[in-house]
Amino acid sequence: MTSQVRLLNKNIILLAICQGLYLTNNVTFLAINGLVGFNLTPTPWMSTIPLMAYVLGAAISTIIVAKVQDKYGRKKSFQFALLVVIFASLLCAYAAYSKSFILLILGTAIAGYYSANGLLYRFVAPELTQPSLKEKAVSIVLAGGLIGAILGPNLSSWSKNIFDTQFLGAYLILAIAGVLGILIMQMIEFPDDYRTNQLTHTGRPLKEVILQPTFLVALIVTSLGYGVMNLMMAGTPLAMQVCGFDFPDTAQVLQYHVIGMFAPGFFTGHLVKRYGPVPIMAIGALLNFIGLFIMLSGSDLPHFITALFLLGVAWNFLFNGSTILAISAFKPEEKNKAEATINFCVFGTMAISSFSSGALVTTQGWQFLNIGTLIPTIVVSGAIIWHVMHQKRLNLSSSPQ
Repeated sequence: MTSQVRLLNKNIILLAICQGLYLTNNVTFLAINGLVGFNLTPTPWMSTIPLMAYVLGAAISTIIVAKVQDKYGRKKSFQFALLVVIFASLLCAYAAYSKSFILLILGTAIAGYYSANGLLYRFVAPELTQPSLKEKAVSIVLAGGLIGAILGPNLSSWSKNIFDTQFLGAYLILAIAGVLGILIMQMIEFPDDYRTNQLTHTGRPLKEVILQPTFLVALIVTSLGYGVMNLMMAGTPLAMQVCGFDFPDTAQVLQYHVIGMFAPGFFTGHLVKRYGPVPIMAIGALLNFIGLFIMLSGSDLPHFITALFLLGVAWNFLFNGSTILAISAFKPEEKNKAEATINFCVFGTMAISSFSSGALVTTQGWQFLNIGTLIPTIVVSGAIIWHVMHQKRLNLSSSPQ
């Protein structure tokens, strides 16, 4: 690691591009799967089941991914995941063409394996630079998601009608993006001292790692922060369709949302390093409240754009802060099981939120969904406050009397 002392080295830049391709896939799936599902099923509340299958497949895959990385290392694991998503994208394309709701669910569930790998990119970032730059490395790699912010919504809008079957083109382009990802991943050099195959079976028991207050708070904030973002993001295409907006308007809203998610990555790492992860998480929770209250105040296009942008920034602050907080709570030899636990909880929360968003929007309405989203936001805020109070008690007990 002594040879890699710069933040913006080749590996960090290439990993950020891979993050962008991952988010292109992720955003496109979130933008179109609910709409494709809506067209393929006669039961409206079932329209987001493909989205639920996507994140449920990812949740199940987290344990498999940990074992694959344990045995074969980062690079081979990531490249295999890209092969999987190429197959899944082609299967989804055929499902849209053949109008098979079951095949669409199967394809998105398989694609979840790639998502489980892509969510690990942020944990890899500190391994590609020196420890003092870990906050900025995480932030820069996450900022690579801006590629997805630009490509995902525009790809969905542009490719909607290039074939007679709506969105068939989007799935085919995602398969091509998977091929590009394999080539880029091949050029990344993962340091030998961060290979995982010799370290997984050492360290503390998983239960002991999880029950640390710092890790537990990071787990809650990461999972519910992602859940809030996913509830709104997955529900937005359906809500805007119900409100009479055309798909280009939906794509514009999603683009602002994803820009909000990843544009702050160019400075969030600096803020986390200077002020610490907890204050940044607290600002993220506050921005979540502001975004939800804006959405509750109306359903015009400016409301959607402003609220979803702020919810994106909120997610960035919560996700960056909680990632750094989590990394501080486990040892290198514990990282496989710790990372798998975090991602399992994230995807489990996303599975519930993906299904709930479609069911609530189509049965109870968009405003009801917004009100319900306040609950996990309150829980996140409570966890952050509890962590601050817990740290104050520790500081008082350790201070000289």
